[in-house]
Parts: sequence; structure tokens; C-alpha cells
Amino acid sequence: MLRDAGLELTAEAARIDERAVDAPLRKARLAPEDVALVLAEAKAADVSARHPGALVIGADQVLEFEGEMFNKPETMEEARDNLFALRGAPHHLRSAIVCVRDGKPVWRHVATATLTMRHFTPEFLGHYLAEIGENALKSVGSYQIEGRGIQLFEKIEGDYFTIIGLPLMPLLGFLRGEGIIET
Repeated sequence: MLRDAGLELTAEAARIDERAVDAPLRKARLAPEDVALVLAEAKAADVSARHPGALVIGADQVLEFEGEMFNKPETMEEARDNLFALRGAPHHLRSAIVCVRDGKPVWRHVATATLTMRHFTPEFLGHYLAEIGENALKSVGSYQIEGRGIQLFEKIEGDYFTIIGLPLMPLLGFLRGEGIIET
């Protein structure tokens, strides 16, 4: 996404155990946006430790449904159960970005999108999961709206980039303000 926007960058995965960072935050009942910010910062800080002086962008997303936060499903059965739970109701995606330099956060942002799934049949869901396969385990909501997953929804409120996990417009504004990209 960032390369498509014309940025030159190096992508590097953080070496953190997200569930280990996440668990105490949930136990403390932190707000979903705060959980997303802490996870994004932990990822960026981890990578920043290996790249002194570099601006590192970390991102994370939390799905909130009826006051509960979902994790990425670990099995196809869990993905199916989550999608059935979300069926016919709205849920919120909180997408956080934290930019870190030399281990210190220099910018934070959280954006929210609200998505309402339609009432779909068990047969439709079975066909959907069979078609996307293990990709259902790669996102917290078990869907990718940029593909067939869009058919699960009847209403979407919010920015496309927030939904796919990186609120791009605010990030580009920050990078322009810092003189990192052309104004």
C-alpha cells in the first residue's frame, strides 16, 4: 500500500509475540483503540531497535463487537463462528499507526470504521470460506473487503484504508509535515 502511494521503504516484520502483549491489555479492559495503539507501538519499537535513526511505522488493528475484542482466528471453525456472530450486526475496526524513531514514538493515530454484515445463509458462508481458504485466518474479521469478503456486508462507514488496516491519509499528512515526502 505504501509503495503504491509512491513511498520508498523497507518492510520488516516485528519480532514480538502479539498475544503476549495483547493479553494483559485485554485483562486490564483497555479500550480497543488503546490496545491497537500499544500493539502498533510495540511492533514499531521492536523494529526501531534494529534501525537507529530510521522512522519506523507500526500498525495494528482491533475488531470490537458488542464490547468484546476478537483475535485473528486460529482455525477455520473459529473463523466460521466469528463470521456467524458478526452476521446481521455492526462491528468496529480500530486501526492504529505509531511512528517511532530511536525507540521513541513521534506520532500516533487511530481511526475507526464501522461495518455491518448482512444476513447471509450458512451455505453462502460455507462457499465463501471454501473459496478463500486459509486467508480467513490472516485477518481479525476473517474477511478481506478488497476481495470476495465485500459480499458479506450491507453497510460500511469509514475509510477504505482504515478497514484494510492502515489509515493512509493521516499517515501521508504526517509524513508531509515531517518533510519526508513532498508537500
